[in-house]
Amino acid sequence: MPSTPPSSFRPRNILLFGATGNIGKFILDAIVSARDEFSRVAIFTSPASAQSKASLFNDLKTNKRVEVITGDIANEKEVTEAYKGIDTVISALGRTVIEAQIPLIRLADQASDVKWFLPSEYGTDIKYSPASASEKPHQGKLKVRAYLENETKDLAHTYVVTGPYPEMYIKGFPMGREAGGWDAREKKATLLGEKGQDPVSFTTMKDVGTLVLATLRHPSVSFNRALKVNSFTTTPAGIQAEFEKQTGGQPWTDVQYTPLPRLRELEQQAWAGGSPAAAGWTLRRIWTEGGTLYEKRDNDVIGNPKLTTLEEVVKDIVSSQGAKL
Repeated sequence: MPSTPPSSFRPRNILLFGATGNIGKFILDAIVSARDEFSRVAIFTSPASAQSKASLFNDLKTNKRVEVITGDIANEKEVTEAYKGIDTVISALGRTVIEAQIPLIRLADQASDVKWFLPSEYGTDIKYSPASASEKPHQGKLKVRAYLENETKDLAHTYVVTGPYPEMYIKGFPMGREAGGWDAREKKATLLGEKGQDPVSFTTMKDVGTLVLATLRHPSVSFNRALKVNSFTTTPAGIQAEFEKQTGGQPWTDVQYTPLPRLRELEQQAWAGGSPAAAGWTLRRIWTEGGTLYEKRDNDVIGNPKLTTLEEVVKDIVSSQGAKL
């Protein structure tokens, strides 16, 4: 069973995996914004990334006091060496390499200095209902949770559960029109669920960083639990209303709907056909079913940090899509 550090514990020496990835860069930015609160901030990166992102890493080292440790996450000796003097490890590894965290956790548990591990949990709650145990996209994270909860002895953990990112859910139609989305320039939208009335809880990518930093600032109340946090909760219809408000105030004429039965059908087709977007269809179905809704969110547990609003998200998307107001 995982241990609990003393109540006086404060994270001072931080190591991040995946710090320059899609979500890791926002976590790193948030921690760097509070750099004086920590003695060390280090990132672990591959030799290939160190070469391809040399200017970024030089800026981190020179201007932001971030240590850059180069190595292979599959090399136990290199990871063990990186853990020396580190008390808190944060992972932002992507979905395709989620299970690679298990050896990182094992080595962290064996390291005398590491006390706290935050795995890559940012996204949908993988235990939102009994049915979640069989959801295909959840399997890697479920294995990581099982290892942390049952196989570690001297390592505390925290799952920062955020729900989907609105930037990816709302902006355009990356998975096709029926998967939902908004095009402010063309004033086209597809709302998921029953007339778009099914609520979803969102967390912006920037706010994931803010919430991880807030977690680090409130360690004792965060140990060995899932923190279910989010920026805001709204419905697809609520998002549509905000887009119409910010694009002239008139109703859009090209608004379509993908009801839940159709969403399930498209999901099954994606898995049967081996589509790389299959996990995306499953997640959108989970969100529409209410898989991001919790009896209570935990923002207050970590100090209620200031977060992004729906209005701000839509404003950014309207601007980026070059919509005519």
